Amino acid sequence: MSIMSNRVQSAFAASRPAMAPRAEGSAPLVAPAIDFGHLARQSLGDQALEVELMQLFDRQAARIAAELGMPDLSRGSRAERGDLAHTLKGSARAIGAWRVADACEAYENALKSDVSALTLDALAVAVGVEVEQARRLIAETVGR
Repeated sequence: MSIMSNRVQSAFAASRPAMAPRAEGSAPLVAPAIDFGHLARQSLGDQALEVELMQLFDRQAARIAAELGMPDLSRGSRAERGDLAHTLKGSARAIGAWRVADACEAYENALKSDVSALTLDALAVAVGVEVEQARRLIAETVGR
């Protein structure tokens, strides 16, 4: 991977949210779509590696979220969807996309139980929403 341009480096640095302590009694903070502090620790501060990891996640997450959103036509597909959700959960955790990971875990657990197709569809939508928010942040941070 080539060295990032100054423009990308500046955008990348500026996109990292500062997490200020919240005042007592205030609404809880919503976790960012990506925990850039975690990502920096994972990459040992190598911004080029961070960009590469986010771009890999972006492509993989788009593909998996689309596959999870397809109608569940057979009981056998639950195992396949569980594998996809598990893969995405691991990738999300690697870059600090905790909300994606949590949504995948909820979907993965639901697939192992006897929940309705409607519930599975709702959980697949939740995964898709979280993936899109993470992908949007990646696009704003490094472009696609």
